[in-house]
Amino acid sequence: MKDLEKLGAELNKSGKGEKLKSIADSAEGKAISRMVDSARVEQAAKSGDTAALRDILSQVLSTDEGKRLAEKLKKAME
Repeated sequence: MKDLEKLGAELNKSGKGEKLKSIADSAEGKAISRMVDSARVEQAAKSGDTAALRDILSQVLSTDEGKRLAEKLKKAME
């Protein structure tokens, strides 16, 4: 958990945290949020189930919203 906190602090320090929050609040971000079972993601992350996380990500990226969101994230992280 500390690694995620450290990552969050680094993103905020670099100014990318606000960009990511804006993307999450976008139409694509909200659409993805409705598609993804957050409890499943949390359980997979806590248990280290990379196969389940990979499956969830593949499902998201197979949608038009997911593809647009991924492109926005890629640009935000440059």
